[in-house]
Amino acid sequence: GVAFSYSSTGLPSTPPRRAAVRLGSTAPHPQRSMPMDSSQLRALPAPIKEQYLENPDSAKLTLRAGGSLGEEGITCRVDTGRQLAEAGYYVIAPDQRGYGRTLGWEQGYDVDLQKFSLPNLVSDILTLLFRLKIDSVLSVVGHDFGSPVAGWCGLIRPDIFHSVVLMSAPFPGAPTPKSDRPGGADINIGLTEMDPSRKHYQWYYSTREADSDMLDCQQGFRSFLRAYFFVKSGDNRKNAPYPLTAYSAEFLAQLPTYYVMQACENMAETVEYGLPSGGDIASCTWLTEQDLDIYENEFTRTGLQGGLNWYRCGVSEIARDILQLFRKVVLKQPTLFIAGARDWGVFQSPGAYERMQTEICIDFKGTHLIDGAGHWVQQENPDRVNRLLLDFFCDHVAT
Repeated sequence: GVAFSYSSTGLPSTPPRRAAVRLGSTAPHPQRSMPMDSSQLRALPAPIKEQYLENPDSAKLTLRAGGSLGEEGITCRVDTGRQLAEAGYYVIAPDQRGYGRTLGWEQGYDVDLQKFSLPNLVSDILTLLFRLKIDSVLSVVGHDFGSPVAGWCGLIRPDIFHSVVLMSAPFPGAPTPKSDRPGGADINIGLTEMDPSRKHYQWYYSTREADSDMLDCQQGFRSFLRAYFFVKSGDNRKNAPYPLTAYSAEFLAQLPTYYVMQACENMAETVEYGLPSGGDIASCTWLTEQDLDIYENEFTRTGLQGGLNWYRCGVSEIARDILQLFRKVVLKQPTLFIAGARDWGVFQSPGAYERMQTEICIDFKGTHLIDGAGHWVQQENPDRVNRLLLDFFCDHVAT
């Protein structure tokens, strides 16, 4: 997901209000949605489908958006948006292109992938802000695939985005001509030649069959989602990540099979072992049956291909030449990194975690790896994530 905290100079002044700004996604379960006075709401510009509070210039705003396989805007909107709103921040939680009820993108495999490239995803965010008449953002926060979008927002438009929070996925900056591409052809040749043969999950997600493999899997799509969330979470005690020495097949093969898969299995088969017990499900407070209802209904309606097209861009050369124009450009804004201590995503791209801290983010304010949490850190421990965000905003970001 991606989130922004900002003040707008383009709207008339009003007294501060504590409110969440919710955009362009499936509405959360009614019992978990933010209460709002309808007199404070107005319709968003078409085709944005939800509503927002008028004139958020006198408060601070946080924008959060879904952007990884398995996530919708509700992931950020409910678990972190409420507490930030109660602290006086305006929160926007849109789904990004290809997710939820977003419009303007073509479904299917045989589409123009440029529309899903990082430059165009940044353009989507800038267009959203333009339509909302917002020209100054206190902070942009991105989780998983939202992390590079947040990083690139800050890199390309530092005049708009005044701080950056990256979650789960380190931001290594612009690619170099020799940069390794996660899931690229070269690394997959090495993985294929291993015994037993392996394949990178991003390579698999780029295949035509990945969408139907998961939607129509034998265990049922809902069971697949439950297992997928579980195996990457802190509830899976097998997750004990550590830095990998080099970007090579030998070292990547040390990643869990949900990152570097067995060549003979699809993702549904890979995570089937991870279906939690009835007791585990009953005790899981961060992923309720109501949450799963939303994920299941939305992904069943749209399919997964919109999100999978993001991975196809990542393993291809699409927009790589444009991104290389920003070589040696650094993030000068205050920057924070948050992840779960049991999240292998921190180390899945060897060297990225270190490069982010020492070369790309020159005003780096620290790393926080939250004990007991895995990949879905903002869901698994929203209180801790919110405390870190609020402290960061107060201590390092001029409001």
